[in-house]
Amino acid sequence: MNSFARTDTSLMGRWWWTVDRWTLLSLIALMGFGAVLMLAASPAAAERIGLKSFQLAGRQIVLLPFAAALLIGMSLATPRWVRRLACFGLLASIGLLILTLLVGPETKGATRWISLAGISLQPSEFAKPCFAVVSAWLFSLQREEAGIPGAKIAVGLWLLMVTLLLLQPDLGQTVLLSAIWGAQLFLAGLPLAWIAIVAVVGAVGLVGAYFLLPHVTARIDSFFDPAAGDRYQINRSLEAFVNGGPFGRGPGEGTVKAQLPDAHSDFIFAVAGEELGTIACLIILGLFAFVVLRGFARLMGENSLFVMLAASGLLVQFGLQAFINMASTLHLMPTKGMTLPFLSYGGSSLMALALGMGMLLALTRRRVGGEAL
Repeated sequence: MNSFARTDTSLMGRWWWTVDRWTLLSLIALMGFGAVLMLAASPAAAERIGLKSFQLAGRQIVLLPFAAALLIGMSLATPRWVRRLACFGLLASIGLLILTLLVGPETKGATRWISLAGISLQPSEFAKPCFAVVSAWLFSLQREEAGIPGAKIAVGLWLLMVTLLLLQPDLGQTVLLSAIWGAQLFLAGLPLAWIAIVAVVGAVGLVGAYFLLPHVTARIDSFFDPAAGDRYQINRSLEAFVNGGPFGRGPGEGTVKAQLPDAHSDFIFAVAGEELGTIACLIILGLFAFVVLRGFARLMGENSLFVMLAASGLLVQFGLQAFINMASTLHLMPTKGMTLPFLSYGGSSLMALALGMGMLLALTRRRVGGEAL
């Protein structure tokens, strides 16, 4: 494994000895689990929509090497280049979000996808990591550069992003993006009055979503009252975990995936429960927890406010997205269509998460004397 000498001053040599190799290994392990689960879960979904059995799996697996390359390539960047790329990425994402609302097709009452050169993209996935980095930069400017209203600009940027996401509408991405921003607002040490206002706005927004968005109303009512709505998918999901037991039925041997329309995407964790078993699910959970906790541990003693805020935002996105998916699969919260990082089907999600985690690895590298921030 240690193919680079500590005295190697090449780009790859410096990268090897400064990057967090344990986090990198954990992320690659999650990609490996994703490949196995995609081969197991996607054939049934492909046949339901008239595709060849392994067509969906082939689409996803062929993207894995590109995602790994993006992850490693991004981790080579300095914090300064992470910031620059995030600014460009956020501007592009905002433009695509607006374009999606104007010309994107409506699917199940929402407009979230756009086709460019025959490639279907979900711009909100790429907006999340870029927003986390740009927001961190703005908050750090407020503290470090006199006369620059970074926090006020960050508020305006958050309001713009929330507006674009709610127009789709996509409440889940809105909540996740707001959680990233709220965590950074708290860590930046800004006045408690700001945090209180954000908390009140968030609470009012959730109540408003319940009364104004019918699909949100249905999901929350169904969560608290089994007779209030359709619980077919969540019942099949819980059945999968019961069927799997501690060790699972074996890859490809599950039966519930044939009855779960979203087994390859939102309910991929249920497929893991039935085919790989509870122990494997705990290993997957442990990998997510390890990445998040290891990331925060690497930030202990960090001198750069920008690096600390940006990496924290990326970790909140990664950890909270995984929690929402697994918790809704286990009926610990109302169901929400959100991918499980690196495991669920979805090219936009896979590449955007590789971008975000590559940024995290770049920000948490052990920088030595004079390396650019």
